[in-house]
Amino acid sequence: MAHDFDWSSIPSALPFLAQGLLVTLEITLVALVVGLVWGTLLALMRLSAVAPLRWFAAGYINLFRAVPLVMVLLWFFLVIPQLLTALFNLPPGTDVRMTSALVGFALFESAYYAEIIRAGIQSVPKGQLSAATALGLSKAQAMRLVILPQALRNMVPLLLTQAIVLLQDTSLVYVSALADFFGTAYKVGDRDGRLVELLLFAGAVYFVLCFALSRLVQRLQRKLTA
Repeated sequence: MAHDFDWSSIPSALPFLAQGLLVTLEITLVALVVGLVWGTLLALMRLSAVAPLRWFAAGYINLFRAVPLVMVLLWFFLVIPQLLTALFNLPPGTDVRMTSALVGFALFESAYYAEIIRAGIQSVPKGQLSAATALGLSKAQAMRLVILPQALRNMVPLLLTQAIVLLQDTSLVYVSALADFFGTAYKVGDRDGRLVELLLFAGAVYFVLCFALSRLVQRLQRKLTA
């Protein structure tokens, strides 16, 4: 039987969907920033001459890259509330779903950013490091002032592409009942009996956002290779 589409419930749902979209963008932005910072440190540890640092970084990256994201989010949804309650003596029933989602996404994404950053660093000719140290720079200074800026130029398209994947993956926070954009669309559609329409609308919004970002990545890539 054909579905009788009725889009009339979407205009009244827009304020709720906008709030959910803000949650989605907040998770994306925080996970992106923290993932880049922690991922850079992991990449440097992976390339370090100190064996324990290499082992730790390799173990961390392999662990998070081998486990599905939805399972990681479930782990943190179950663990983080108890941990925060024990550390900060939070009252029972405190809602820490957002914190759990942010921690889970940030730690998960950092493993992928670490590999992108490590590949970017290794793409810089080794002679650059030798030349920098010959000029009197320490290895840390050479990495910060010479290697990383050049590596960043090579990494930007991949980093932005991973950010698009991150935006898409935020829909998985439904496992913690967090009111992100997808979760809000599902709840409103289920409440109004228009689940198909709301999910199609949510999919269209995701498509527009991701398509616009992908075009931006392509344009930026053309500029970098020009």
